[in-house]
Amino acid sequence: LWKVFDKSLKLVTENSTAPTPTSNNTLRLPKLTHHDTIVAAVPRKVYANAHTYHINSISINSDSETYISADDLRVNLWNLDVSDQSFNIVDIKPANMEELTEVITAAEFHPQHCNMFMYSSSKGTIKLCDMRESALCDRQAKVFEEVEDPAHRSFFSEIISSVSDINFSNDGRYILSRDYLTVKIWDLNMNNKPVQTINIHDQLRSRLCDLYENDCIFDKFECTFSGNDSHVMTGSYNNTFHLYDREGKTDIALQADKSAFRSKRVGTSKNKMSIARNSAAADNMDFSKKILHSSWHPKENTIAIAATNNLFIFTEQ
Repeated sequence: LWKVFDKSLKLVTENSTAPTPTSNNTLRLPKLTHHDTIVAAVPRKVYANAHTYHINSISINSDSETYISADDLRVNLWNLDVSDQSFNIVDIKPANMEELTEVITAAEFHPQHCNMFMYSSSKGTIKLCDMRESALCDRQAKVFEEVEDPAHRSFFSEIISSVSDINFSNDGRYILSRDYLTVKIWDLNMNNKPVQTINIHDQLRSRLCDLYENDCIFDKFECTFSGNDSHVMTGSYNNTFHLYDREGKTDIALQADKSAFRSKRVGTSKNKMSIARNSAAADNMDFSKKILHSSWHPKENTIAIAATNNLFIFTEQ
């Protein structure tokens, strides 16, 4: 838990070394004046010793008192005021680790109902849980899964269907999920198929063998809703990220590099995603440049994009 605050930077503007026509009896001290204000952060609490594996998600509850943390095999529930104790609410670790068939990839609390949360798995499923049913949520209230046609299955099917990120819409009605090739929007009242599937880089289907060899097929792209839930955002390669309307009919592709300040848009709402896809042909993609992490301001049309070691802020003028 971190405390974030504005910190005033002060510099010495006068010191006692400069010669001045004063008597030897005068005492002169260095003077500090305000120079700049920066954002600083200091740790307030450390919640330790609750996870054996890499933590992939943290989500604050709507009650502002608790939060969940998730690793590959477990989801733990914490109280913000208690740093040395947590409750295990999901545990998918088998008795024999050789029988392990899936891992947890992400978890998030419902934005309005403090008793509900969801988590996703590497098998492409999203599980909605209600903490009122039992202390250990080993049975899900709902499972969101799109069953693949067996005729279309391949060696890569399970890899590309692994859910890398999930988000509730701000009104709590929809779920946004991201796998390697698509973004899917689910209605909480319909768990057998998504209400919308948006292809992000479908042109890569023919290159899955190459992507498997260079490990890019395991890249974990994030996704997020806009503050008013009208648009969704996710990243791609070539340091490009995409903004879609919720129906998936329009695509605005932006590039997070220095050229972004000269050429703002690759695609517009008029092109129905054709220009954006053509401009990012599979042969021209730089797989070392990718937008994995992004965030949309909850109240403004401002987005933050992490591109390699750079942070880009885009805002609507």
